[in-house]
Amino acid sequence: MQAQFLTLDGIDGSGKSTHLETMREWFERRGMPVLFTREPGGTPLGEELRRLLLSPDSRVGLRTETLLMFAARRQHLEDVILPALDKGIHVVSDRFTDATFAYQGGGRGIPAADIEVLENWVQGSLRPNLTLLLDVPLEVSFERIARSREKDRFEQEEAEFFARVRRAYLDRAAAHPQRYRVIDSNRSREEVRAAVEAALQAHFEAV
Repeated sequence: MQAQFLTLDGIDGSGKSTHLETMREWFERRGMPVLFTREPGGTPLGEELRRLLLSPDSRVGLRTETLLMFAARRQHLEDVILPALDKGIHVVSDRFTDATFAYQGGGRGIPAADIEVLENWVQGSLRPNLTLLLDVPLEVSFERIARSREKDRFEQEEAEFFARVRRAYLDRAAAHPQRYRVIDSNRSREEVRAAVEAALQAHFEAV
């Protein structure tokens, strides 16, 4: 089997941290080689850019923010993702370019065509084989964030920003149904876990 590149995505508070563990346990039970990573981040450079991008004290222009996301992504690809895939190791990334289309595109208003130019330049033909999109209503997202952690620079945005981000995610899922699996994350942890595991099982049975 060719190594698979999988991504887990969704608005803040959608349950990604919880269900990254679901995915980790699923791979471990099957003894499948897998590498977990995240964006922005995954490399020393990427983690430094992550700190700058998420810090509430940072003042970053819209296009600069987008370019920094792709700078971190290119280093991530060169140092982590592509070498692992070449070795036959599956890769699961907490966020990838879909997040740029959602946050910088939908949320910030950067034209999708501009993001596509960067996507093609930085990634070439590489796209995730499967993207699990955890979807929750905005009020659920806000409630989870409020009780779990201090807000980062993105999480401090207004509700309208996150409404645009969520819509961009769902629009991309509708446009690419062969790659996306949208999972209702406004359910019990056990129900969402079962849905994530079912999506993984179906994908690997098909490849």
